[in-house]
Amino acid sequence: MRKTGAIAAGVCGALVLAYCIYFDRKRRNDPSFKERLQQRRRKQKEATVDNGVFNLPNQKDAEAMQAFFLNEIQLGEETLSQGDYEVAVNHLSNAIAICGQPQQLLQVLQQTIPPPIFQMLLVKLATAI
Repeated sequence: MRKTGAIAAGVCGALVLAYCIYFDRKRRNDPSFKERLQQRRRKQKEATVDNGVFNLPNQKDAEAMQAFFLNEIQLGEETLSQGDYEVAVNHLSNAIAICGQPQQLLQVLQQTIPPPIFQMLLVKLATAI
C-alpha cells in the first residue's frame, strides 16, 4: 500500500512539473512576451522611483517621518536584493535625506552594502547637494 501511494505522489509531482514547464515554455515563446515584460518593469520602475521625486510626509509629524524613513530603507533593501541598484540607491538616498543622523546611517550602509553600490550612493548624494 505504501509503494502505490508513493508512486502515485511521484507521478502527480511529475505531471505538475511537466505542466509548469510546458506553459512556461509556451509563455516565453510568445512574440509579445518580452514587450509586455519590459512595459511592466518600466511601469513598476516609474511607480517606485517617480522620476526621483518623493513625497515627504508632514515634517512636523514624527511618526509619519519615521514611517517614511523605514519604508525607504525597506524598499532600498528589497530593490537591492532584486538587483535593481539604481532604484535601491534612490530609496536609500531618500532615507539619508530625511535622517536625523546621516553620518551614522552612512557608516552602517558602508558596512552592509557592496562597495560599488555604496559609491553609487555617494555620487547620488553629492549630486543632490
